[in-house]
Amino acid sequence: MSSPVDRFWYGQGRPLAVLAPLAWLYRVISESKRRKAWQARNESLPVPVVVVGNITAGGTGKSPLTARLVERMRQEGWQPVILSRGYGGKSDSYPLLVKNTTPPGVCGDEPLMLALATGCPVVVDPDRCRGAHWALEQQLGNVLICDDGLQHYRLPRDIELAVFDARRGVGNGALIPVGPLREPLERLKTVDFVIVNGAEFPQPGHRIEEFAGADHPDIHAMSLQPASLVNLNSGKQVEPEALKGKSVRAVAGIGNPSRFFDTLRHLGAHVQEAAFPDHHRFRPEDLASGALEWLVMTAKDAVKCRGFAPDNAWVLTVDACLSEPFEQRFLQRLRECSEPLHPQVTERSNDG
Repeated sequence: MSSPVDRFWYGQGRPLAVLAPLAWLYRVISESKRRKAWQARNESLPVPVVVVGNITAGGTGKSPLTARLVERMRQEGWQPVILSRGYGGKSDSYPLLVKNTTPPGVCGDEPLMLALATGCPVVVDPDRCRGAHWALEQQLGNVLICDDGLQHYRLPRDIELAVFDARRGVGNGALIPVGPLREPLERLKTVDFVIVNGAEFPQPGHRIEEFAGADHPDIHAMSLQPASLVNLNSGKQVEPEALKGKSVRAVAGIGNPSRFFDTLRHLGAHVQEAAFPDHHRFRPEDLASGALEWLVMTAKDAVKCRGFAPDNAWVLTVDACLSEPFEQRFLQRLRECSEPLHPQVTERSNDG
């Protein structure tokens, strides 16, 4: 752990304890906003709403989890629509339906990545409630899944999933800015599922009994498995094992770049790290590499490098792997939520 964030938030102790009054103020303001948002909600939506998020700052694997849940829902006959704030993008008008050709500077990197990865509608709007209503008016689908919306309380929701990185956990357990927590750990009592990214899978049918002291009946493991290496210019695909023994310049502008670098090392690559801030807007000079090096990046970063990436640029795609018992529990919960809202939706999904 070498970055200031890792040292201050995820290392031993609380070196920023002097900022405790700001953490107290942060908690007071966030809880006030939460209460006002909950009190202002006077509606529900006619379809199930799933929210994937985290209570810690930084990357935890929310987008791959969202993509996997979308895949499973489609296999069961659902028609999911992804909602996103579109962080890092700025459009002249909202709501925005993301297309494969939408510039990431307009829609944001994660929405474009999800649109390309899943092929399902992705609606971007800083006001997720407005985006949700628009998606339903346009008849884009019959279930909404919000990527990174746990603290967007104005959006009605039926299922909440809180995602953690197994190695980082809850860090020093303090609220921002002393620690990485966006909300107190008590918030986990109100979510439906806790997902731990990087934890070893339990025995089939078993759940994780405890994580970071959180007492929750539905804690489940997830792992991100390398799926393929895709050349950003030619589209050529090779197995991730092709990196074994290769010199790699690893480029990452994500919330937790060390996880990406470690994945490449586990594949046998000799890695030269090039970490950038989350949602970094890449320039051609950021992608400079040696003549004999492989330039490897994440799918989230790759969508911002189309058009100027060198010929040795490769994208490592990953798949979120979840236990079958969890996926079945999630689908069961989805059906239960849909029955009082829109019975015919459940019938169609069961028939599909």
